[in-house]
Amino acid sequence: MSRPLRIAMLTHSTNPRGGVVHALHLSEALVVLGHEVVLHAPDAVGKGFFRKARCGSACFSVGPAPAGMTAMVEQRIADYVTYFESPAARDFDIFHAHDGISGNALARLKERRLIDGFARTVHHIDQFSDPRLMVLQRRSIAAADCFFTVSRLWRGVLAAEGKASVNVGNGVDIARFSPRRGESDARLSARLGLPRGPVFLSIGGVEARKNSVRILKAFTQVRSVRPDAQLVIAGGVSLLDHGAYQSEFRRVLDEHPALGGAVHIIGAVADEDMPALFRLADTLVFPSVTEGFGLVVLEAMASGVPVVVSSIAPFTEYLTPDDALWCDPLDPASIAQAMIQALAEPVRQKLRPRGLQIGARHSWERTAEAHIASYLQLREHAHA
Repeated sequence: MSRPLRIAMLTHSTNPRGGVVHALHLSEALVVLGHEVVLHAPDAVGKGFFRKARCGSACFSVGPAPAGMTAMVEQRIADYVTYFESPAARDFDIFHAHDGISGNALARLKERRLIDGFARTVHHIDQFSDPRLMVLQRRSIAAADCFFTVSRLWRGVLAAEGKASVNVGNGVDIARFSPRRGESDARLSARLGLPRGPVFLSIGGVEARKNSVRILKAFTQVRSVRPDAQLVIAGGVSLLDHGAYQSEFRRVLDEHPALGGAVHIIGAVADEDMPALFRLADTLVFPSVTEGFGLVVLEAMASGVPVVVSSIAPFTEYLTPDDALWCDPLDPASIAQAMIQALAEPVRQKLRPRGLQIGARHSWERTAEAHIASYLQLREHAHA
């Protein structure tokens, strides 16, 4: 390679969703490898990314999102296209999209011959009730020139459609996420004001994909055994509309008044507080029904926290039967049983060291290196 690559990394949001976190860490790891990377995102509030990026960043201003998810998605695609219409904004060797919004924007730029091609990471594929959103999602993938996935599960989905991809996995910063407690732990604990008792942590907000209603139903069963248990639900800053599912969650919660103040929906957590949040938890409960990889599983394990996960791919790809507590994500009783088992000290003593070993095996540098060969092929194709 004669010179460093100039890479435009594109994501749909400045908020700490899994794909955005992946794109940010990937960008920073590529910079460590000697490449020039600018991470892009539409920025409706003018605050930039959820933390300061250790790479170039371009958070371009956009107007308020229109009403309706489909209209919002179409507007953000148009915002991206407008931003890259400037030749100065397109001075890159590689354009790399991580979602349907940025993928559609690059597809339009490619159609107009403003760029030669682009890469696309498929973290997972959503199902939308609006056919227009399904068309946009398919187009954001079909128009790409090379593909990355974060698990064998989604690599297989693309392969079934005749698209070869590179499984790059995920990473975790074990310098940040570790069992070592610090001053931030006490500050966060005081700020949250949680009662005494074991803390079960769910990350991703109240969403169908995160299985929040079944987690809540499982928690009601856990409380019959451990009446002092607490459930903390963090995150959930999403561009998608989860209103109907969140209404169902509130209905189930209202049906169990005995839970009282034991369910804490704390929303987005500052990035600097995330390591402390994991350490305050006794168990991460992550029985997703659909997942790209489950990045927070690595972060919890690196923090010395046992995890409850679904007995499905992609978790079965990188975790063995002895690495976690497994459950049937469609059965609240199965989730509850795993949560209760996670509090048994012999189980915790077995899982903690295994989790630390798994965290140490997943580095962002290795993830970044897995992209380089495809990037070089894409650049050569563009210059052919």
